[in-house]
Amino acid sequence: MSEHRIPGSFRDPSGMLFQRNGTLYRQANNCYKSHYDKLIDSELYEKLIESGLLVRHEEVDLELAIDDTAYKVLQPEVIPFISYPYEWCFSQLKDAALLTLEIQQQALACGMTLKDCSAYNVQFLRGKPIFIDTLSFEIQPEGRPWAGYGQFCRHFLGPLALMSLKDIRLNQLSRLYVDGVPLDLADKLLGFRSRLSLSLYLHLHLHAKAQKRYEDRPVDLKVRKVSRMALLGIVDNLRGAVRKLKWRPVGTEWAEYYTFTNYNEETFERKKTIVGEMLEMAKPKEVWDLGANTGLFSRLASERGIRTISFDVDPAAVERNYLEMADHSDSCLLPLVMDLTNPSGDLGWANEERISLFRRGPTDTAMALALLHHLAISNNVPLDRIARFFQSICKSLIIEFVPKEDSQVQKLLSSREDVFPDYNHIAFEQSFSHYFSIEVRRDIEGTKRSLYFMRNIS
Repeated sequence: MSEHRIPGSFRDPSGMLFQRNGTLYRQANNCYKSHYDKLIDSELYEKLIESGLLVRHEEVDLELAIDDTAYKVLQPEVIPFISYPYEWCFSQLKDAALLTLEIQQQALACGMTLKDCSAYNVQFLRGKPIFIDTLSFEIQPEGRPWAGYGQFCRHFLGPLALMSLKDIRLNQLSRLYVDGVPLDLADKLLGFRSRLSLSLYLHLHLHAKAQKRYEDRPVDLKVRKVSRMALLGIVDNLRGAVRKLKWRPVGTEWAEYYTFTNYNEETFERKKTIVGEMLEMAKPKEVWDLGANTGLFSRLASERGIRTISFDVDPAAVERNYLEMADHSDSCLLPLVMDLTNPSGDLGWANEERISLFRRGPTDTAMALALLHHLAISNNVPLDRIARFFQSICKSLIIEFVPKEDSQVQKLLSSREDVFPDYNHIAFEQSFSHYFSIEVRRDIEGTKRSLYFMRNIS
């Protein structure tokens, strides 16, 4: 019998995630008994399930437990693709924050609370954020402060304020600080402007100063009591602070890419038709669209009911993609921020808590449209290495070759020496044929570009 503990869930004494024979389970330990019973008996679980806020689970045979500390064994609904906060656009993180606050409000109304507010407790399922950690709920002792408050500020409010008021790229701090952006760092980076917001001043700046003031002092066990009304007030104030934070995806080159591309309407439709035909050949259950920009071609897959992960390096393009996805209730699409020249790696304790992009694959089909020339020319990655990269992440590949004669490649070469004598159709096909069988080549009429459909030969 194959058994595997999920490394990312080892920190919680209340239980753990594990896989047995490929099936995911969550064990709730005996020490969590009273909290789990309260979650169920108070009907909080059912309310959150009915609202689509919490992942659904089924109680299964206790014999499946991983050890004798188990009180319950749960089989949760599986999240098909795990993503992380440093891969989310601004509105994804904002929606995840608002989801967490809504759950905390409902928990307080039922005499419970979220003991932690990690952004990693949120995933995206069917186009919406959903809370996945059933063991984060505990009975709220009368008068006790909210245990998850500081974590909410580090994981959500601080990063959102930095993205909104300073620079959208500061969300990558979450990749460096896996337990949230330290409040003293957020305080320094935000500067004076954020202090004009009373909520940000209270929850970030004063909070950071309080942490600094008391970090070397003995713990005072006589903590001032906080009423449930006051806790609800904190939640409401945080919700207002989060909602006021905004970011508009303008001013970047790639968010406006399709406005300036050398495709005209007719050739653009030809490209869409060919990509659609190649998707029909591949018949994938999942697609990764790499370099997806605002997701126009990703939707050719998601609109066919194919689970589609839409990656792009530009936060503005991903933001537009996500907002359009939400506006059209596209339940099969997940836009994410990803730099393919430096993709998400294994992070956390023993490099096991947050898994790399590669370990989340391989996907059935990868699409790389108008991407190859950026990797090969802008980033000096040899064609053979690009081919090996794609072989490692997908079973089949839809890829576009854009030759040097194309205006977009000429634009890349305009400010540098052309040191790419082997960047041509022949060298491209030779490099990729070592790793893929090239099944179809379709030249896009009216352009010098070509689309290929390939299958992994490994």
